Amino acid sequence: MHMADALLSPAVGGAFYAVSAGALCLAAHKVKRADLEGSKLPLMAVSGAFVFAAQMINFAIPLTGSSGHITGGILLAALLGSYPALLAVAAVLVVQCLLFADGGLLALGANIFNMGVIPCLVVWPLVFRPIIRRGLSKKSVTLASMLSAVLSLELGAFCVVLQTLASGVTELPFATFAALMLPIHLAIGAVEGLATAALLCFVLQARPELLAEALGSTPAKPLPARLSLAKVTAFAAVLAVLIAGGVSLAASNKPDGLEWSMEHTAGSSELDRGTEVHQAAQIAQQKTALLPDYELPNGEGTGAAGVVGAALTCALALGAGAIVSSLKRRSKTAQ
Repeated sequence: MHMADALLSPAVGGAFYAVSAGALCLAAHKVKRADLEGSKLPLMAVSGAFVFAAQMINFAIPLTGSSGHITGGILLAALLGSYPALLAVAAVLVVQCLLFADGGLLALGANIFNMGVIPCLVVWPLVFRPIIRRGLSKKSVTLASMLSAVLSLELGAFCVVLQTLASGVTELPFATFAALMLPIHLAIGAVEGLATAALLCFVLQARPELLAEALGSTPAKPLPARLSLAKVTAFAAVLAVLIAGGVSLAASNKPDGLEWSMEHTAGSSELDRGTEVHQAAQIAQQKTALLPDYELPNGEGTGAAGVVGAALTCALALGAGAIVSSLKRRSKTAQ
């Protein structure tokens, strides 16, 4: 669902930069210092790297000629809480945009909103959390994951349609574009829901207090844990490397849900916008995108490029969390 710059007017792109920047500032302000201290900060960084790697795997949607990938917002919110999760999603999307040219630079604010703000600050607190608060069980985790993932993808897809409409993209008529975007992302959301449920059920068995703490509640008595938090973090790190470096090579090469919808609406997944702002954004992105299309400079090594991207996502999330934690500590000291 990574939008290209051609789908947005400068005004709409700028507006969503402002909205997403405001949401990130809110997240940095609201996040608790305890969420970013001790072993929690490495978990946040490694979880972001895992989502980066997982997004490299496009899975085919049967009978459609399309593919999709998870967005990971609900998964991260369930593990970390909504505000740290938004910071981690933003780290993923920034690395994808600047290093790999995955999603336009002008569209970065909109992409953060569609794939980060919606699942982390809207769907997770309004859908996922109320279901889980009724009781932590595999049944409740699965139900919450499925409903939240589907709703997040549907709302994100509809926002893409609205953003192109507001941008005056006449090649993508609202009714036709929406009629394609929503069903295909319903299928993608269902797959993400299943994947999210499987991972969170594993966490429920290994470290159930992670899910309880993300809800902002403290269990009346310690929950039984099978693995230490350090081992869970290490497990996520190993998975991120394996997925980015190996499994990603088997990703489907079929167009993703957004590209598929564009092809069936406009006849092409690539639109042209020749304004000065679009050209400036393209030139700037070309300078930062050292590994475009997830390939090394010699045109090979998608797996190696993925490992580099996952490592940089981990470093960016770790740095952002450390800065926020430091500011929180100074603020408390000043008081």
